Formats: sequence, C-alpha cells, structure tokens
Amino acid sequence: MGTVYVTQDDSFIGKIDERLKVKVEKNTILDVPLIKVDGLVVMGRATVSPDAIAQLIERKIPLTFLTINGKYLARLESEMSKNIFVRSAQWKSDGESPKAIHVAQGFVRGKLKNYRTALLEAQRRYSELDLGANIAQLRNAIASVDKATSIDSIRGHEGAGSAAYFGCFDGLIRIDDFRFETRNRRPPTDPVNSLLSLGYSLLRHDIQGALNIVGFDPYLGYLHTERYGRPSLALDLMEEFRPLIVDSVVLKAINLRRLKISDFVTEPVSNAVSLTKEGLHTFLRLYQEKKQDKFTHPVMKKQYTYQESFEIQARLLAKYLMGEVDKYTPLILR
Repeated sequence: MGTVYVTQDDSFIGKIDERLKVKVEKNTILDVPLIKVDGLVVMGRATVSPDAIAQLIERKIPLTFLTINGKYLARLESEMSKNIFVRSAQWKSDGESPKAIHVAQGFVRGKLKNYRTALLEAQRRYSELDLGANIAQLRNAIASVDKATSIDSIRGHEGAGSAAYFGCFDGLIRIDDFRFETRNRRPPTDPVNSLLSLGYSLLRHDIQGALNIVGFDPYLGYLHTERYGRPSLALDLMEEFRPLIVDSVVLKAINLRRLKISDFVTEPVSNAVSLTKEGLHTFLRLYQEKKQDKFTHPVMKKQYTYQESFEIQARLLAKYLMGEVDKYTPLILR
C-alpha cells in the first residue's frame, strides 16, 4: 500500500482492530491493514482519532499535514531514532567542513547529472528539439561543482545547472494546452508549476521519513541553509530524486494526457493554480506507481524500488559521515 493520502475534506480517520479506516459522513472510503501503511498524508481538513494517532506513533508511521495544494503544514511522528552516533557525526560535519562540502557536491552532482540524462533522452526521443546548448551548460555546471571548494560556490553552480534545465523544460512538454515559462511557487500560478510543487511536497514527506528511520536530524542540512522549521537535510537529499521521480511523473501526467487543463482550477485572488479532486487523485496514483518502479541500484547492484532507495541513500550518507566509507555516492541513473 505504501503511503495513504486522504484528500476528502471533513474525513474521519480512525483505527478499528489492526486496520486504518477513513470515513466521510459515516461512509467508509478506505479500509486498509495498518501493517501495509508506510505513511499517512492528510491534504485538507480531516479529523484523526486519538487511537489512530497512538497506533501511528507506535508503529513509527509518520503523519503529515498538507494543504490541498500540497503546501507543508505540520508533521507528527514517533520519538527520534536512538542512533545518537549518526546525529553526532552529522553535527560534527556542520559548516564548511570537508565532509559537508563533499556531500553538498554529491547532492548537486546527482541532481544535475539526472537532469542531463533527462535532456539526452528527450533529445533522442524528439529529434526536432535542439537541446545541445542546455546539455552543454549542464555539463559545465557539473564540472564546476566537482572543482568547487565552498558550499556557496556549489549553490551557484547548482543554480546555473537548474536554469539550463528549466530553460528548456517547456520543450519536454508535448501537449499544446500546457506551457512552462519559468519556475514559480508560493503560490504556483500555472498548471505545470502546480504539479511540480505538489510533487516536491510529497517527495519531502518520503525523504524526511527515510532520514528519521536512519537516525538523522532532518533540520540540519549542508546544501540548504538552516532556517527555523525547515528540514534542510530532507531538502538536500531530495535533490537527486527530483528529476528521477517528480519531474518524470509531471511529464508523464501531461504528455500521456492523464491530466487535462480542465483538471486545474485557479483561485480568484491569489491566482494560485491547483488540481481538482479528480485530478489530484490521478496525480497521487501516478506518484505512488512511480515510487514502486524498480531499477538496479548503481552501488548496491540489486533491484530496488524508488521507495526503498530513499532509505538506501540515507544509509549511504550516514556511512560516509560516520567514516565507514570514503565517499557519498548520489543516486544517478543512466
């Protein structure tokens, strides 16, 4: 089952025997064994019973609250992992330490290389696209990241590489009704940005859960600066997964016509764009399916799902920070 998403306003989430039940106006809309639930995400208004909360905490199932547009609100989970050694190594590497610079390089290298792979695949698939200049810019940004000696410079090269990627993202969209001009958020004001923002919020939930399992403090990152309430390490580890999961799902939803323009609505005051209920269910289903896709992990040399790879990457990061391996290897797929 994986992550359960509750999107119906005024739902009641309860626990009966060993099952999680979701009801709306006394009608059961979901009934699933708790043993099959890895996470619970509430989007919009819902009531969670004390018994259900107790079971989620006892079973270490994180509960995340998002707005219906995917904006993060809050998170509830069990006691932090008892692995103090991971957190100790994490804190000792804070700042501009050699380990902090190394892992920041890894996060950005993984993201930019996966961006480049996506553009190379699009170039092969759509011969009329001319992505050569953008691919070259990404190649240069990757080379610069590997030579960087400070985290600020790594951030600068990451920005240049992301600009090259999103500068041609509109060409990856093959349906005329959808356009992408530039990345915007808070709030997203077009359908494509709406999907990207929603997908990144869902990914943050999954990555933060993996970091908690391994024993990290998700609020102390290296690439992303420290800010009150900001899970910087979750945002760090997300980087290499953004193109592999979220961008891929967004392009699939649009290009295979799983979503239509009629699946989006615009708020009259803020101009924020969001999905209708039906569109949201479609997108969540595609995201869940993507997380279950299998691939051969380049380090582990075995088949894993993307869902499993969240924790694998978190454990590889822990091993590096604790000195058990000599480098952190981001997830890069070709």
